[in-house]
Amino acid sequence: MRSAPTVLHLDMDAFYASVEQASKPSLRGKAVIVGGLGPRGVVATASYEARVHGVHSAMAMAHARRLCPHAAYLIPRFALYRRVSDTVMGLLHELSPLVEPLSLDEAFVDLEAGECGERLRAAAPEAMAAAVRETGERLRADIAAATGLTASVGIAGSKLLAKIGSEAAKPDGLVVIEPGTERAFLGPKPVRTLWGVGPATADHLRRAGITTVAEVAEAGEAELVRLLGRAHGASLYAMAIGHDDRPVVAERDVKSISVEDTFDVDLTDRARVRAEVARLADRCVKRLREAGRSGRTVVLKVRHYDFTTLTRSETLRAPTDDPVVVRETADRLIEAIDTTGGVRLLGVGVAGLADFTQEDLFAQASQASQAIQAGLTGQPDRVGSDARPETRGAAPEERRADTALASAPVPETPAHRWRPGQDVTHEEYGPGWVQGSGVGRVTVRFEVPGGVPGRVRTFPVDDPRLSPSDPLPLVS
Repeated sequence: MRSAPTVLHLDMDAFYASVEQASKPSLRGKAVIVGGLGPRGVVATASYEARVHGVHSAMAMAHARRLCPHAAYLIPRFALYRRVSDTVMGLLHELSPLVEPLSLDEAFVDLEAGECGERLRAAAPEAMAAAVRETGERLRADIAAATGLTASVGIAGSKLLAKIGSEAAKPDGLVVIEPGTERAFLGPKPVRTLWGVGPATADHLRRAGITTVAEVAEAGEAELVRLLGRAHGASLYAMAIGHDDRPVVAERDVKSISVEDTFDVDLTDRARVRAEVARLADRCVKRLREAGRSGRTVVLKVRHYDFTTLTRSETLRAPTDDPVVVRETADRLIEAIDTTGGVRLLGVGVAGLADFTQEDLFAQASQASQAIQAGLTGQPDRVGSDARPETRGAAPEERRADTALASAPVPETPAHRWRPGQDVTHEEYGPGWVQGSGVGRVTVRFEVPGGVPGRVRTFPVDDPRLSPSDPLPLVS
């Protein structure tokens, strides 16, 4: 534990939903829910206006619609979220060279490093808390000016307390936990506040009469070890008394890269299943290359209609970022799994990551020979042009139908072109976003970030003057 509160945890408030509200003036102050919009979609983020109705992340979208039918339901726009995240992370790096990102909207910062640390060390001991608070408030103001969004910040002597502090500060607040006050701060909180305490552990502790963090500390390490086992019990006791000496790590090692989709209707056609696996393999390789990585192990995930989940993997002789290799390996893995009962979810990932590739030339030559041979035999595509994968929040270039072993895109029909929240532009009316579509029509609201709520107009879905566009920046 540090003798001064110099570990900062930043958490953007309802990040995806807040970006949508900032991007779309007509949604300011209204309930916004972002996620998969199909029957089996899941909520990614809900605005605070939606949360008062009981909507939360990871909730089934169908349940969210029942709780909050008046909300705006939008597809995720990850390209824009990443752009805003880069701006926020840049501001964190101005504070300190030691920034540990946890996700697009969350990170730890070590305030003892860099120029910020020099300023804090120059402050008198009695002025340290005030100097730290000023640093946190200045950061929140800078983020608001650069993005138009709010953030919550916790600052403490450890990562555990800083994260709990930022949660207590939500929304749009700052909590500084000074050394010596940790036990008083943690004590009244429920046991679920501590990392690693899920519903099962919480229920186990409740049956033993332990419901708050203070009661965990009072139980003592020996009793917790008896109840939960040595590793979990000792770890839980240390957290309950505020002990956490983990450092802020600037570079977190990513162990795997993966993508997955849940389908609105169970897939029973074998060719369609293979086509989806091929498409997911291509998306996975795209992310792998964007990260500048390669990997040795291809992993396939299959969730059946009854929610049973299987994972299969194959380790290659050398790291690869070749889409053909990953696609064909995933295809071999799906061949060994019975999917006749119906498939609800598919996923493809690559693990055993490396920073280089060293392909087996003989394997590549064999693959090329097989491809040439297949072309000579004139094998037809195994999936027709009407096999359209419906994916959660897929980007336009990802909403395509693939052949079983190739990825030739099939043109979209106008009826499937427009998704709620999608950015568009009209030759006459300019930039806007899709509010909804159906029965051959698409409704668009024309407005821009930082402006006033715009006009709504409706067009035929195949109007040639209307086209998809890239998101506009939140702050010009």
